[in-house]
Amino acid sequence: METIERSIEVEAPVEKVYNQWTHFEEFPRFMGGVEEVQLLDDRHLHWIANIGGKRKEWDAEIVELIPDDRIAWRSISGAPNSGVVHFRSKDHEHTVLTVRMSYQPRGWVENLGSSLGMFSRKIEADLRSFKNFIQRRLTQTISSRGRDPSQSIDESYENDGNEHVVDR
Repeated sequence: METIERSIEVEAPVEKVYNQWTHFEEFPRFMGGVEEVQLLDDRHLHWIANIGGKRKEWDAEIVELIPDDRIAWRSISGAPNSGVVHFRSKDHEHTVLTVRMSYQPRGWVENLGSSLGMFSRKIEADLRSFKNFIQRRLTQTISSRGRDPSQSIDESYENDGNEHVVDR
């Protein structure tokens, strides 16, 4: 098994970052190769992704869920993988998001990609994409909303029924 750990700082309160991350169905919007994530129940997810040019499906179980702190998972079908995402408040408006993931490459293509550091670079790219996804969402929400200047950003987000996070 190979283990990779990467972090990124997000300009948003920890609860906003955590809430956005737990919208698992939106992962294809910022994770390369992920085609679909289905929430089966409060602890199980079904993943469909294109990995190394091949369509892969697997199920994962959330084994630990501590709001605004961490989410841990493990695969229960498909290629063995597990990991944890930590959410650490740096201050009121900044969160450090850390992904630590272990996986078992299958076949020569995945083993070659792993030895060349492709999986590590993919996680880095996905974290940057998540950061950009949040920034675009915040910018679009604020500019399209025409909100009352006396209303705080947090109030405007809560009023639209969606969680939004900001990042640089």
